This record gives sequence, structure tokens and C-alpha cells, in this order.
Amino acid sequence: MSALLEVRDLRKEFPIRSGPWRSRHGAAVAVAGVDLDVDAGETVALVGESGSGKSTLARSALRLIEPTSGSVRFRGEELGRLSARELRRRRRHFQFVFQDPRGALDPRIRIGESVTEPLVVHRLAPADQRKQQALRLLDEVGLAAETADRYPHELSGGQRQRVGIARALASEPDLLVADEPVSALDLSVRAQVVNLLVGLGERRRLAMLFIAHDLALVDSFADRVVVLYLGRVVEEARTEDLVTTPLHPYTATLLAAVASLRSASQRRAGGELRGAAPSSPARAEGCPHQPHCPIARERCRNERPELRAVADGRRVACHFPGELEGPARASGWNLSHFAT
Repeated sequence: MSALLEVRDLRKEFPIRSGPWRSRHGAAVAVAGVDLDVDAGETVALVGESGSGKSTLARSALRLIEPTSGSVRFRGEELGRLSARELRRRRRHFQFVFQDPRGALDPRIRIGESVTEPLVVHRLAPADQRKQQALRLLDEVGLAAETADRYPHELSGGQRQRVGIARALASEPDLLVADEPVSALDLSVRAQVVNLLVGLGERRRLAMLFIAHDLALVDSFADRVVVLYLGRVVEEARTEDLVTTPLHPYTATLLAAVASLRSASQRRAGGELRGAAPSSPARAEGCPHQPHCPIARERCRNERPELRAVADGRRVACHFPGELEGPARASGWNLSHFAT
């Protein structure tokens, strides 16, 4: 059986232009040939540092921006072949929750109208039922009925994000893409919003692609984790396997960074992030991570590792996978209690 969302060899480049005529001088590669599956009812976490291509991958996959090349299938249908009108009709089945809740809401219209807008666009409810639908959705995300008569600026960041989630749920989607939905929120409300999304996913049997830069945030609820580095998948595994036995050195250092940022004793043990910033240009040959990898060898400098299966449901792009597994176990990482 095919996955709900199937991404194959997806690539997104942004042209580099300069000079008075804005002539093109090459391209910046944000996503470099990514394969990704999300099954019905599954929660997949897409993790990596800022600039690794996570948001660009998700937006390209759902054609919020047009990919340079590659194939994206939703329910077996190739999205790239759809006209703008056909794509608009399909969008009710896959919805986005954006990082910035303030920017995602029209400041000129009341919350009730914002929540019912998808019902109007997709013709999902008659006019006399829309208000009741809006109140039901607001209640489902933990907001009082009077919220419907307020404007976005009258709400807190956490409340605005709940409204964004309600809007996304209005069309009864099968897939929800949450693009760092709590990174713009106060620490005190992050856990509330994450728990809300997890609960909604379970009750509605939603598939979810949850984008985050913090592995500790997704450890407690994601079924599977995909680690992105410089626009490429470097590791993919079931969450428990990845957290307890990271095979790629970049994954291991991400995990070490989570622990070291919260524990001085683990910092002294050497669990610090040593990876390069993903905004760095990729090397034409060799492993992109090798200049900052503690186990890099001559082969890493000359040959780019391909993403390959190493176990059932597990893939890694490394010539020497698992060599940092020992330090990971020794540090005693159990990151679920760090989730915010």
C-alpha cells in the first residue's frame, strides 16, 4: 500500500542574481533530491537546524512554492500535474499550520470569519451552519465562544496559533503540516499547543508532518524522525531507535546539543554540537558534514555517502554509521523530559 504523501527526488533551487540587470549567476540549493513518505495516521518529525531546508521542503511538497524538480504524490495522485484550480480543490485534504500565527491571520476580519473561510472556499457548509461550525472548531482547540467576535490583535500568541489550527481543521484534512508551530510562542504555552496537536491527531486520525529544530520537542510523540542537513536527508528512523542509537554523527551531535544546553555536567562530558551551520554551502564532492565531523576519514572527503537502508525502516547517509552510538548511550540521553 502506498503512503498518503510520497515525495521522490524533490529539489528546490533559488536563483542567485546580481548586477543592474539582475542577471542569474548560479543557484542556491535549498532542497537537494529528498525522498519522504508520510503514512495515513502517522506523525513524522522533520528535524534540522535553521537553514537546513525543512520549511522549503514542506512548502515545495505541497506546492505552496513550486519545486524545481521531483515528484510529489498525495493519495497516489501527482500534484505537479494538477492545474491551479484542481490543486485548490485538493488543498482541503492537506493543510498547513504556519510558524507565525500573527502573519497567518488577516488582521481586518474577526476570528469567526477566519475560521469559516475554508468552509466557504471549499463549499463545505451552508451559510446558516458556518457560525456553529466555527464555534465547534474553536471549542475543539480550547478557545471560548466569545473568541469568534474578536480580532487577531486582541489575542495572545498561543491563542492565535490555536485559531490557526482551527482554520486548518475546518476542511477536515487527512494531512496536517505543522511548520515549527511553537517556535514563536512563549515557553509557558509551547507544551499546551504541542499537546493539543498530538491530541487532535489521535482523535481525528490525522497524518502529521511536524517540523522542528529541537529533537527533544518531538521525542515524546513522533512515530518517525527524518533528519535534514543542508537540504539532504542524512538519517531516518523510528523515533525511539534514533534517539537511543543515532547512526549519523550529525544526529548524534544534535542530540548532544539538546542535552548540553540543559546540563552543565553533560557539557563537561563533551556533548556539544560540532556540526556546521546548515546555511554553509555544500561541497561539490565528499560528505557535506565531514569538515565538522569527529569521525571523518579520507573516504568522507572524496566520496559523498548515499542515503541507504541499514535496517527495516531505517536509512542513513554515512560511510561509517553508528560510530558515535557508544557516546550517545554513555551520556544517558533520555530527552522526553526536556520537551517544552
